[in-house]
Amino acid sequence: MKRNRNVKSFIFNSLTFAMLMVVVYFAYQFYQSNNFNEFIRSEAKLKTSEFKRDKETQYSDMRSYKITSNEFNDAMFSKKVQVEKNTPYKITCMIKTKNVIADKNASSIGAQISISDTVERSVAISGDNDWQKVEFIFNSKNRDSVDIAFRLGGTEGYAKGEAWFSDFKIEEGQKEEDSKWEFACVIFKNTSVTIDEKQINIQVTNTDIADIKNTIERFENSCNQLSEGKMTADCDVYEIQTPITSLSYDEEFGYYVAPEDIEEQIKSIINQNSYDHIFAVVRLGNEIYEDDIEIKDWIGLGSMDYYGIGFSNIRLPNSSKSYIYRYDRKINQFPEEVFLHEFLHSLERTAKEYGYTIPQLHDYQNYGYENEYLVGQKLWYKDYMNQEIRTSNGIIGLPSEIYTLKPAKKSNFEYAYELTEVYTEPQNIIEEIRGIFDNLFRNIRLMLGKV
Repeated sequence: MKRNRNVKSFIFNSLTFAMLMVVVYFAYQFYQSNNFNEFIRSEAKLKTSEFKRDKETQYSDMRSYKITSNEFNDAMFSKKVQVEKNTPYKITCMIKTKNVIADKNASSIGAQISISDTVERSVAISGDNDWQKVEFIFNSKNRDSVDIAFRLGGTEGYAKGEAWFSDFKIEEGQKEEDSKWEFACVIFKNTSVTIDEKQINIQVTNTDIADIKNTIERFENSCNQLSEGKMTADCDVYEIQTPITSLSYDEEFGYYVAPEDIEEQIKSIINQNSYDHIFAVVRLGNEIYEDDIEIKDWIGLGSMDYYGIGFSNIRLPNSSKSYIYRYDRKINQFPEEVFLHEFLHSLERTAKEYGYTIPQLHDYQNYGYENEYLVGQKLWYKDYMNQEIRTSNGIIGLPSEIYTLKPAKKSNFEYAYELTEVYTEPQNIIEEIRGIFDNLFRNIRLMLGKV
């Protein structure tokens, strides 16, 4: 009898142990599928997208991070990262997509890397794509932390489909201390767009191109002279034959050229160089079609950016008789004004992002300046660029250090430092178990309000 009891006990214990192992196995599999390593999952439309650690579709040994959106949504994995102020950073990861579709025609929507509460982002991938490396370069500016998101969607719209993210990496680059600015001036020789079901074709003339090239040389000299040597400008001029085929629209400005409208034409130029600012020179009307494209009283638009690089529209006038970009000592002695004005809008935005208090670029009359015949607002720009605007409360304007606060770009990462502790994955079962308890205790502290 005793032996029978021992046999029954052995069988019972064995079955119990086997069942326990099965439970542990499935619990471990569930953990691996749902362990997001401190990433926060969020979405614009709650409970619409599915987040998963995928073992079926992997780039490396680690499970990929997968977002599935069967309906249009903006969904992301994100994690707050500590950074040094005014420092360039580069985030890279591998991304694969399947049937990714945007809810509107915008190149900024798709699978991408971004800073979740800003418009700063990498390229956005749509459609069906095998694993490819995606880079996101940004400057921390006045921030000591940023919320890095691996995202299916975007700030300008929603996406649906499947996206996988893997092999995250963050690098800290070298700051630039010099004040030499590199400009790309891209002249688009043709505009061919459909507005209100009417096809409009507009060309830039050889005279236009000659005027712009002369004006760019004057712009280079004026940057140095008006800043009193605080900055220098070096401009490369490109002539693009491929027409502009899409325009953006804004209630305040009417039609204009956004970076997304010309990305295909300029991306190779920008990717192969280290530019700090881009001028897109376009013609959106002429004497024949002057009323067909709605333009609301602008000749230049600034304060935009192309993946962190300053971006400005410079619009050629409809009239071929205009002297706006043509030097004439009796008519216009400051034809580079529009270029300088739009560039200063980028410096104005940068100054605010770094926490400086400066006057509005358009408020020259509030400080006693005038738009003068022949030279426009030249005196205002000079004092603005040298912090020499006198007020009852002191002297104001752009701080001198603003000329060294240039956008982050690839050249900053020739000698990069990888922050290996940010995106670590458990390397074995012991580290995974430790991670489980760390997450458990962290959640308990969150519930108790202690973190």
